[in-house]
Amino acid sequence: MRKLTFLLLIAAAVLLVASPVYAQTPGGAPAGNWAIPIGVGLGMGLAAGLAGLGQGKVAGSVAEALARNPGARAGIQLALFIGLAFIESLVLFTFVLLFLRTQ
Repeated sequence: MRKLTFLLLIAAAVLLVASPVYAQTPGGAPAGNWAIPIGVGLGMGLAAGLAGLGQGKVAGSVAEALARNPGARAGIQLALFIGLAFIESLVLFTFVLLFLRTQ
Protein backbone atom coordinates (compact mmCIF):
# COMPACT_ATOMS: atom_id res chain seq x y z
CA MET A 1 0.00 0.00 0.00
CA ARG A 2 2.91 2.32 0.76
CA LYS A 3 4.35 1.82 -2.75
CA LEU A 4 1.02 2.67 -4.37
CA THR A 5 0.71 5.83 -2.28
CA PHE A 6 4.25 6.83 -3.20
CA LEU A 7 3.55 6.17 -6.90
CA LEU A 8 0.39 8.28 -6.82
CA LEU A 9 2.23 11.07 -5.03
CA ILE A 10 4.99 11.07 -7.64
CA ALA A 11 2.42 11.02 -10.48
CA ALA A 12 0.57 13.98 -8.97
CA ALA A 13 3.83 15.92 -8.55
CA VAL A 14 4.79 15.28 -12.16
CA LEU A 15 1.39 16.41 -13.41
CA LEU A 16 1.49 19.58 -11.31
CA VAL A 17 4.99 20.46 -12.40
CA ALA A 18 4.30 19.75 -16.07
CA SER A 19 1.22 21.98 -16.36
CA PRO A 20 3.13 25.28 -16.82
CA VAL A 21 4.87 23.80 -19.86
CA TYR A 22 1.76 24.41 -21.94
CA ALA A 23 1.26 28.02 -20.82
CA GLN A 24 1.75 30.81 -23.36
CA THR A 25 4.05 33.77 -23.02
CA PRO A 26 2.48 37.23 -22.67
CA GLY A 27 1.30 38.61 -25.99
CA GLY A 28 0.06 35.30 -27.32
CA ALA A 29 3.40 34.22 -28.82
CA PRO A 30 4.05 30.52 -28.27
CA ALA A 31 6.80 29.71 -25.81
CA GLY A 32 10.00 28.13 -27.11
CA ASN A 33 10.08 24.37 -26.85
CA TRP A 34 12.67 24.04 -24.10
CA ALA A 35 11.72 20.45 -23.29
CA ILE A 36 13.26 18.92 -26.43
CA PRO A 37 16.92 19.31 -25.36
CA ILE A 38 16.08 17.89 -21.93
CA GLY A 39 14.35 14.92 -23.52
CA VAL A 40 17.28 14.40 -25.88
CA GLY A 41 19.70 14.40 -22.98
CA LEU A 42 17.60 11.93 -21.02
CA GLY A 43 17.10 9.69 -24.05
CA MET A 44 20.78 9.59 -24.94
CA GLY A 45 21.73 9.04 -21.30
CA LEU A 46 19.33 6.11 -21.02
CA ALA A 47 20.50 4.59 -24.29
CA ALA A 48 24.18 4.90 -23.43
CA GLY A 49 23.76 3.77 -19.83
CA LEU A 50 21.69 0.72 -20.60
CA ALA A 51 23.98 -0.21 -23.50
CA GLY A 52 26.93 0.05 -21.13
CA LEU A 53 25.22 -2.30 -18.70
CA GLY A 54 24.48 -4.71 -21.55
CA GLN A 55 28.05 -4.62 -22.81
CA GLY A 56 29.33 -5.27 -19.31
CA LYS A 57 27.05 -8.28 -18.99
CA VAL A 58 28.21 -9.59 -22.38
CA ALA A 59 31.88 -9.15 -21.48
CA GLY A 60 31.38 -10.89 -18.14
CA SER A 61 29.61 -13.80 -19.79
CA VAL A 62 32.38 -14.13 -22.38
CA ALA A 63 35.03 -14.17 -19.66
CA GLU A 64 33.12 -16.90 -17.86
CA ALA A 65 32.66 -18.89 -21.06
CA LEU A 66 36.36 -18.66 -21.88
CA ALA A 67 37.26 -19.78 -18.37
CA ARG A 68 35.02 -22.83 -18.73
CA ASN A 69 36.04 -23.79 -22.27
CA PRO A 70 39.23 -22.16 -23.58
CA GLY A 71 39.17 -24.34 -26.69
CA ALA A 72 36.10 -22.55 -28.06
CA ARG A 73 37.84 -19.18 -28.06
CA ALA A 74 37.38 -18.41 -31.77
CA GLY A 75 33.63 -18.95 -31.79
CA ILE A 76 33.12 -17.13 -28.51
CA GLN A 77 35.15 -14.13 -29.69
CA LEU A 78 33.17 -13.96 -32.93
CA ALA A 79 29.90 -13.95 -31.01
CA LEU A 80 31.34 -11.33 -28.63
CA PHE A 81 32.30 -8.93 -31.40
CA ILE A 82 28.99 -9.35 -33.23
CA GLY A 83 27.01 -8.83 -30.03
CA LEU A 84 29.00 -5.75 -29.01
CA ALA A 85 28.61 -4.30 -32.52
CA PHE A 86 24.83 -4.73 -32.35
CA ILE A 87 24.62 -3.15 -28.91
CA GLU A 88 26.79 -0.21 -29.95
CA SER A 89 24.84 0.25 -33.19
CA LEU A 90 21.64 0.71 -31.19
CA VAL A 91 23.27 3.56 -29.27
CA LEU A 92 24.49 5.14 -32.50
CA PHE A 93 21.02 4.85 -34.06
CA THR A 94 19.57 6.53 -30.98
CA PHE A 95 22.14 9.31 -31.25
CA VAL A 96 21.37 9.92 -34.92
CA LEU A 97 17.60 9.91 -34.40
CA LEU A 98 17.82 12.27 -31.43
CA PHE A 99 20.16 14.54 -33.40
CA LEU A 100 17.73 14.62 -36.33
CA ARG A 101 14.79 15.29 -34.00
CA THR A 102 16.32 18.44 -32.52
CA GLN A 103 16.92 20.13 -35.87
